[in-house]
This record gives sequence, structure tokens and C-alpha cells, in this order.
Amino acid sequence: MKKVRTAIYPGTFDPVTYGHIDLIRRASKIFDKVIVAVAHNKSKGALFSVEERVAMLRDAVKGIPNIIIDDFDGLVVEYARKRGSNVMIRGLRMISDFEYEFQMALTNRKLAGDIETIFMMPHEDYSYVSSKLIKEAAALGADVSKFIPRKAAAALKEKMKIARGGN
Repeated sequence: MKKVRTAIYPGTFDPVTYGHIDLIRRASKIFDKVIVAVAHNKSKGALFSVEERVAMLRDAVKGIPNIIIDDFDGLVVEYARKRGSNVMIRGLRMISDFEYEFQMALTNRKLAGDIETIFMMPHEDYSYVSSKLIKEAAALGADVSKFIPRKAAAALKEKMKIARGGN
């Protein structure tokens, strides 16, 4: 029986960007199954609830057959084990991401030496796009639909409208 190669792509996805979708699409061609795992991670102060982020992701990747959208709380390596995966995917946009991602990968290796971290770079069209930057631009009234899916852009616009007091 052929072993199914499953990768976990964890993150906050607050909101999902075209860079995230690019990595998901490309990972889906490498692995039999990719589980996109939305982190609860309350310390990051997400704008969208876990349920909203899961829904945005499901909508954004609905045409990719071997993708599962899930959420988790706690250590990502424990979640990966629970899901039967020994591979985690992490995105590197710019060199500035590398130090943090490298530190996290080494820590995860100490916690779970059987789980490998694979770094992937998004297409250069998306290499500068981050969820944080998108939220900041949207808060200042920018149209962010070039960077995130249409439904995510509409949801972000609504969140910003509420934050500004409904105007």
C-alpha cells in the first residue's frame, strides 16, 4: 500500500493572501494531501475569528482537490503528529522572514525531530505581500483586492468599517 504524503501548512492567515494561495497550490502538486492549519494563537491578536479565517480559506482554495482546511490550538508539531504528517511547510517572502522562520524550525526540530520543515517561496508577484501589511493598507482605506481574494477583501473592508465606527 502506497504511503500518503501529507504536509501541514500552518499559519494565522489573517486574512488569506494570494501569496498563501500560491504556496498552497504549489504544495498541492508536491504532496498527496496538504492540510492548511489555521492557528488559534491568541497572542497574535487576529482581526478575524478562527471560523472566519477557515471559511475564507475554504472559499479561496475550493478548486484544489487535495487540500483540507482545519484549525488547531497548541503546538504545531503535536498537531502534525495527530494528523499523521511529518512535514511542515513554511513560507519565506523576503530574507527578513528567514531569521524568525529558521529559529522556529530549529525549535520545532528540538521538540519533534521526526518532523521536517520545508521552506517555500511564493511567486515573486506576491513576495512582498503580508497579511499585516494588507490590514494596515485597508485600515487607511486602500483597495486591497489585488492582494487577497474578493470575499476576503469584502470581509476586511467590513471589519475596517466596523472599526471606524460604521462609517
